[in-house]
Amino acid sequence: MPDALPPCPDCAAELTYESGALLACPMCGHEWAAETDAPAASDGPRVIRDAVGNVLSDGDTVTVVKDLKVKGASASIKVGTKVRNIRLVDGVGDHDIDCKVDGFGPMQLKSSVVKKA
Repeated sequence: MPDALPPCPDCAAELTYESGALLACPMCGHEWAAETDAPAASDGPRVIRDAVGNVLSDGDTVTVVKDLKVKGASASIKVGTKVRNIRLVDGVGDHDIDCKVDGFGPMQLKSSVVKKA
């Protein structure tokens, strides 16, 4: 039977059934997402876009489009500050640009607050 459902990951019961987009176990009540055979979201390289939709790449120069408060610093990064030689990374949270900002040092920025220069 090619449409056989996997057993419950909690109690290993083979009486699982589909409940909408989830699979459910009648024995223990556990529900989980059905795994598909489709490839993961990482089919190709991730495309990172700036605040206006331009595609960013390593080595680009960007301009900050809004004032950014910096923790631990008395000043903030002002609108129009140019940041040269960015590097695209998978940072903490939504931060996907690794760079050095003049006067502030190395930091990570969100692509939604910069515009390609």
